[in-house]
Amino acid sequence: MVWDKDTKTVVLTGAGVSAESGIPTFRGEAGLWKNYRPEELANPQAFARDPKTVWEWYDWRRGIIAKAVPNAGHQAVAAVEKHFSDFTLITQNVDGLHQAAGSERLLELHGNIWKTRCTSCGAIEEEYSVPLKDFEPRCSCGGLLRPHIVWFGESLSPQVMEESFACAAACRLMLVVGTSGIVQPAASLPLTAKEAGAVLIEVNADETPLTPLMDESLRGSAGEVLPELLRRHKVSI
Repeated sequence: MVWDKDTKTVVLTGAGVSAESGIPTFRGEAGLWKNYRPEELANPQAFARDPKTVWEWYDWRRGIIAKAVPNAGHQAVAAVEKHFSDFTLITQNVDGLHQAAGSERLLELHGNIWKTRCTSCGAIEEEYSVPLKDFEPRCSCGGLLRPHIVWFGESLSPQVMEESFACAAACRLMLVVGTSGIVQPAASLPLTAKEAGAVLIEVNADETPLTPLMDESLRGSAGEVLPELLRRHKVSI
């Protein structure tokens, strides 16, 4: 397939891209903090009960993420954006590394750890302080701020999901990079693209439930495979 600059293109990324930058998934042993597991803290009930502890955990996470830098996979995704005139990046990651690499046209399915949202007025603001100055931060309206993250038990933003599925249905090329293909509704985006006639290319270290949908599956890390894929299609990195 020739990667014409006018081809409507979507890239869907998951945790596998950021893992190469040394960011843990914050599940399992890597996600333990003071004997808490993510599921115990990343939910509305925990925040309502003890917002200070939840913010302390996010401060710890932000400290880890702040030390990371974009890897070759993030850089390659930014290069794909520059190549195509009609492009959308849809990411499950909340770490902001795509933006740090230069990506601009993106939809964040699960939010962004560097943003806060007011529980009263709903205002969303960027907050890059590490460590945080206050573990019970307040909005200018007086409302308590929370991380702008989709927690366990919460629904994804309807607006973001509507736009994501519209992009998937309209694209002619979709790259599915570093995602497990398990977490819904993100895992349904490639199916939507496939049903609309798009060419699907998977880049993942392992086979996933999405692999049977793919026109091409490339095994390996995003940082190794994506740059080679771009060179093959004469996309400048």
